[in-house]
Amino acid sequence: MTAFRLNDTPLLSRSAVGRAEELRSDTDALRAGWRDALLLRVNHRGQVRVGDDGLVFADATELGPEPQRGAIFLGIRKDRHVWAVRVQALTGELADLRMLGGTLDDADAGVLTGALAMLNWHDSAGFSALDGAPSEPTMSGWSRISTSTGHEEFPRTDPAVICLVHDGGDRVLLARQPTWPARRFSILAGFVEAGESLETCVVREIKEEVGVDVRDVRYLGSQPWPFPRSVMIGFAAVGDPDAPLTFADGEIAEARWFTRDEVRTALELGDWASDTDAPLLLPGSISIARGIIESWAGAATES
Repeated sequence: MTAFRLNDTPLLSRSAVGRAEELRSDTDALRAGWRDALLLRVNHRGQVRVGDDGLVFADATELGPEPQRGAIFLGIRKDRHVWAVRVQALTGELADLRMLGGTLDDADAGVLTGALAMLNWHDSAGFSALDGAPSEPTMSGWSRISTSTGHEEFPRTDPAVICLVHDGGDRVLLARQPTWPARRFSILAGFVEAGESLETCVVREIKEEVGVDVRDVRYLGSQPWPFPRSVMIGFAAVGDPDAPLTFADGEIAEARWFTRDEVRTALELGDWASDTDAPLLLPGSISIARGIIESWAGAATES
């Protein structure tokens, strides 16, 4: 099979928001921008207010006359500063990032992805990992300082690999987790361990999850995945379809080799959320998994 590439940049990687890192410690610039800044409120379920045109922002000055502790400066969206804050309750029409999917433009997708990743980190970083003392946000939300020692900690991102395993021809290996309904399949994924390269992680995870040895591991692309704070790093690899499938670590309930035609049919019928009796349901457009599967399915085979 001719090597394939991602057909398009993954949805959540298309951010059109300038992060403006140089402003995070510029108190005067942030105060000046606060007067007409946008504020995205996010509840603890990751939901935001939405309208016909996408995300619904509030005026940042509703929080106070100047930037507030606990608000996170996300950058510049369409020439205006944009901030995010966690709230207990929201009213109006609500949706989360998974529900919104491909309906957001690149600017709003970038804002919401960044907001979720940062807020999720703050939710779990209230105490210093070094000394156990309470920590406080600084740098407009981009770091936290221990109240005891002044030790500074930065946002954590957990890398995970996600890999499409194919046979070098017209078959692909898809799997289903125990918590997923029947017929719902995707490609294999797992977190990178300490001291491990991305490629080594691909080989290990696939062997652990389905018992298949893979080769020719090749990078495809990446995507932020703020559930709660990961980055998905996409790969393709070649495996033997005659190798026995084993599920030793319990993370996979079922795995099967599917033909390219079966995958193409499933892609045409929709995704996990579709109301269909199709024998195979694939991930939605928000996930890099969908883009990788689509790219493989659309690739030409050697005659």
